[in-house]
Amino acid sequence: MTEHYYTAAPQSDEERKQIQAVLRGTRFVFWTAASVFSRDYVDFGSRLLIETLDVPQGARVLDVGCGYGPIGIAIAKTVPGVTVDMVDINERAVALAQENAAENGVADRVRAFVSDGYAQVNGVYDVIVTNPPIRAGKDVVYAIFEGAKAHLSSGGSLWVVIHKKQGAPSAERKLAELYGAVERVVRKKGYHVFRVTRSA
Repeated sequence: MTEHYYTAAPQSDEERKQIQAVLRGTRFVFWTAASVFSRDYVDFGSRLLIETLDVPQGARVLDVGCGYGPIGIAIAKTVPGVTVDMVDINERAVALAQENAAENGVADRVRAFVSDGYAQVNGVYDVIVTNPPIRAGKDVVYAIFEGAKAHLSSGGSLWVVIHKKQGAPSAERKLAELYGAVERVVRKKGYHVFRVTRSA
């Protein structure tokens, strides 16, 4: 059976490795492994999202499809007072995210747990971020967009990064259908970062 980064319980050898990245001007160290997304480096889409995000101090943040945790951990490390929940369907990725939160000194403000989309998510967040699992299919991606509505505070924002060739135009239309106005915050090397806000 072929394993993907959205495989729930990978059985392949872990083949752990450590990588480094400078994100938001801060150096991070991450443990990665086989059968997780972008195991060799922090991918450009995630980097662009991390550098573009506008997260208020003290915000409650949810990272959906967190992988080994670079987005949520970078937010926790560089934005004062935030608390970050990170979820992924991939058990191996979540274990790495927990380890990486400790490795980067933010374990007290980060929780990582297994969840298929929002299935295990309770509560409301000021900011939801996602580099969605494109290869899992459009239905899965759009379910992440739609499910965010129930977990965003009034005035809360959903941030999405997606490549033009991977469906950015249709994703923008779907977000507009769900939330009304869509802001394209930045576009670079074919990647688009969108922000939508949940109205009161």
